[in-house]
Amino acid sequence: MGLHRFKPVPSGRMGTLWTLASIRNAALLEFGCMGHMLYGRVFLNRAGVVDACKLYSTHIDETDISLGGTGRLSRAVADIAQRDKPRVLFLLPSAVPEIIGTDIPALCREMQPDYPDMRLLSFSNVGFDIGQHGGIQETLLQLVKTLPQNVPKTPLPTFNLIGSCADLFRFQADAGEIIRIMEGAFGIKPLCVMTSDTSVEQIEQMGGAHVNLVFRREGVPAAEQLQKRFGTPYLFARPYGIQGTCEWIEQLAQITGITPDCSYVKGQRNEALRLISPALPVFRHVREQPENRRLSVGGHADVVKGILSFACGELSLPQGRCWCDSPVMADEGIPYFTEEQWTQAVQSQGKGPLMAGGEVLAWAGRGPELQIANPDIIWRLNPYEPPFVGFRGAVHLVSLWINEALRQQ
Repeated sequence: MGLHRFKPVPSGRMGTLWTLASIRNAALLEFGCMGHMLYGRVFLNRAGVVDACKLYSTHIDETDISLGGTGRLSRAVADIAQRDKPRVLFLLPSAVPEIIGTDIPALCREMQPDYPDMRLLSFSNVGFDIGQHGGIQETLLQLVKTLPQNVPKTPLPTFNLIGSCADLFRFQADAGEIIRIMEGAFGIKPLCVMTSDTSVEQIEQMGGAHVNLVFRREGVPAAEQLQKRFGTPYLFARPYGIQGTCEWIEQLAQITGITPDCSYVKGQRNEALRLISPALPVFRHVREQPENRRLSVGGHADVVKGILSFACGELSLPQGRCWCDSPVMADEGIPYFTEEQWTQAVQSQGKGPLMAGGEVLAWAGRGPELQIANPDIIWRLNPYEPPFVGFRGAVHLVSLWINEALRQQ
């Protein structure tokens, strides 16, 4: 591995870990060095994922690698089954067993008859040829292919939220705002928040939902699988801004055939407009003198696109250099930047507001207030932080931008 000034793009293994680690009534066993799981546990604690999936590692040594030994894995599975009795045990090879060709799926099939009350489910997208977002996509897809049961639709309308995972910054707050709006506008409650706030049992009941809300592009294949099997329609969108959230509600009404509560939507819209109205004159001044005041954004492609739609679309703020954190998501509008490219972009954008990951902001000498992406450099133990999406997210974003504009005067 080469030297990096900053954290490199995570592997598919990390994407799989961050997707599975928040599922309750499950355990995850990694066939690999114990240091990997210790590092992953620290990240999850810092992100606010606690008391969810139980994480274990077998550890491996030179003998296991050279002779292909799997005894540690078999003993660990037996110990977890006796001690924790999880409904599902996820098995995850580290990079070394993946490279040398340890057949984890075959081992699962061999051991499964010994554990009739504990399902063994293996994941293999952990090599060096797949990145974090690919790992998340394949993990979400495999979960919906294997765990959901054949269940009838719930008597009252419900929804699944797909793609809320621990790798996204402030994922809990954004999911909470979506749930709040769905209950207020449509009277619909969540069946499964996949995977940031869910259990094995809730994933098993996903087929009973009336609509699936896809929160990121990695969740689209999973939603398509659920649509194919259960006939459940889905909407792929992240609602940013006041007008953007209203349009998102209208799209949902068309898909579900449920008429939203117009008084609720109007009340939320008017309240958000009332709260941001004092900042609008300052934004007009920014538009008239855009030099050194352009908004630069870097992070997950869907997050960057959504924030720009509100800032530069609804509010007409001047746009600066913007980029995404994955080469497979890059396009002409939002390119992927390497370390060298984003450092140059940050240096060239002057004093304008910068929204990016914690490492980028720290390197640029900025405070953490405008952080929208990981890697993070501080602990996030407060589950009540404001969101970025929805009506409340719009007010929060405007508050961040107006204060940044005042600081730069």
